Amino acid sequence: MRASGVRHGAKSDAFDAVRQCLTLVFLLCFLSDVKTAALGFRAHSGWTALVALSVSKGVPRVLARRKVHLVEIFIYKFRQPYHTAKRLSPDEGRAFVAQIQAKARRLAYRAIRDLEVNLKAQGYRLTRCGLVLASGRPLPRLAQILASHALIHTADGELFRGALLHAGARCGLGTATVKEKELLSEAAGVLRLKPDDLTRRIADLGREIGPPWSQDEKFASLVAWMALASRPSTLIRADKDVG
Repeated sequence: MRASGVRHGAKSDAFDAVRQCLTLVFLLCFLSDVKTAALGFRAHSGWTALVALSVSKGVPRVLARRKVHLVEIFIYKFRQPYHTAKRLSPDEGRAFVAQIQAKARRLAYRAIRDLEVNLKAQGYRLTRCGLVLASGRPLPRLAQILASHALIHTADGELFRGALLHAGARCGLGTATVKEKELLSEAAGVLRLKPDDLTRRIADLGREIGPPWSQDEKFASLVAWMALASRPSTLIRADKDVG
């Protein structure tokens, strides 16, 4: 009886080992068939240009491009929240900016999740995103912002860029960021291409898929490509308290 029990145990261990091997093989086959993709954003007050991009053997391919509204009603009052806040009392202005920020975050998150589902159906796994930043300095407190027309303009844009960063982190994406004036040089370094060659290749993407292919789409595709090629240690990752 003891010998029979030993043989039964050996068979069970062997079966478990085979099952684990088959599971690993299946997982590796699955992952090899799934291609990665990144999103690129160039944001404006109240909306962002979005490009989804993948790279195969060093060649980028545009998977989707969209104009995403980051306000529910696309009018000046909501697209320029700091301009609107200046005409309100301090408490009302603060509450209004917070309200627009919360809605922008929700709309950005929804846009990313919707596109993630779309890409998954095409066999792509969304892993990263890239965001083009403005070149402005860090913003002061609200009262100081509202006292400066230049800072009001900057703050309007920063609110919507911040919403995209928050949404990317909430979706678990590693995010690459770069100031717009440094985008070409930074991307050229990461991708190990000459700036002129990189500019030509981005322009070629537009010829392949047709208009619109403005500077918004070009910059969004470039920062997405840069995000895919960036070292993981350089990416912004989600904080535990992002919700």
